Amino acid sequence: MGVKLTELIQKKDIGYDDLKGKKIAVDFNNFAYQFLSSIRQRDGTPLMDSKSRITSHLMGIWTRFSNLMIKGVKLVVVFEGKAPSLKIAEIEEREHRKRLAEERFIAAQEREDIDDMYKYGKRVSRLTFDMVNESKELIKAMGLPVIQAPSEADAQMAFMNERNDVWACASSDYDCLLHGTPRLITNLTLSQRRKLPSGGYIKINPEMIELKDVLNNLSVTQDQLIAIGILVGTDYNIGGVKKIGPKTALKLVKQYRDFDKLFKEVKADFNWKKIYAIFKSMPIMKNYQLKWNPVDADKVKEILVKEHDFSEERIDKNLNELIKDKSKGQTGLGKWV
Repeated sequence: MGVKLTELIQKKDIGYDDLKGKKIAVDFNNFAYQFLSSIRQRDGTPLMDSKSRITSHLMGIWTRFSNLMIKGVKLVVVFEGKAPSLKIAEIEEREHRKRLAEERFIAAQEREDIDDMYKYGKRVSRLTFDMVNESKELIKAMGLPVIQAPSEADAQMAFMNERNDVWACASSDYDCLLHGTPRLITNLTLSQRRKLPSGGYIKINPEMIELKDVLNNLSVTQDQLIAIGILVGTDYNIGGVKKIGPKTALKLVKQYRDFDKLFKEVKADFNWKKIYAIFKSMPIMKNYQLKWNPVDADKVKEILVKEHDFSEERIDKNLNELIKDKSKGQTGLGKWV
């Protein structure tokens, strides 16, 4: 779900020229669920190989990541670890929504309603253990660093950004900001438009959010920003405090400097201190290594073409670009971080 702070966050459009040579940590789960949701057949079923194994995530990884690499972006892919116990309710709620969507998908299938099949099919995405492992295998074959976080990927990425080991974090939600990432990139996709639920499209570009600007514009501290997130609702307290949106939450944290008084006043029905502690002391791995290797073209083809029936011609198109780019030499890329 992610914390919903859109009303308060100022963003600025950036271009891919601004990201060339930059090291950017990406949240694998965040991206993978985008791929599983959006890369589907017209009837709502995901892409599959000849053995009926889902391949939407592999298509997304290869297409988006390889194109970003061709643009000169140096990706670091961070995988989720064990979720905090407070996230169980959110995980259960997500599963409940998926079961409802499955029931509606089956009903739409029975009445041969293609539009509803597509609508509900998009909501049934699941990322299995095998899918995660084969994704890691493909990403490593592409030469990208793979980091396994002990817990939430957002916290791991924020730590890496604070250390200046990466220039920014990339995600579709704002949780990284609550974990203290100095710089967040949203809309990290080469697609220039996004389909709306209504059926229309809007133009999108990558956007950059800098934490220092957010705090200055709102005149709050990092701790107050966390409190705003808790009031509005996080993955650890779904829905937050009833009838409190981002703007009201901002007023409240400025009115009540004492968080005990604040959460008592709003009659919070959760332990705010436990949620606050998650954002302040999430387990992270400190002894990671960031190393970019040449693309292993044979391994990429083994995974995508031989194992999962991808078109060799389509895979070769980006492979040739990646290999050609490497042959030019990229010795100057490290100067950005």
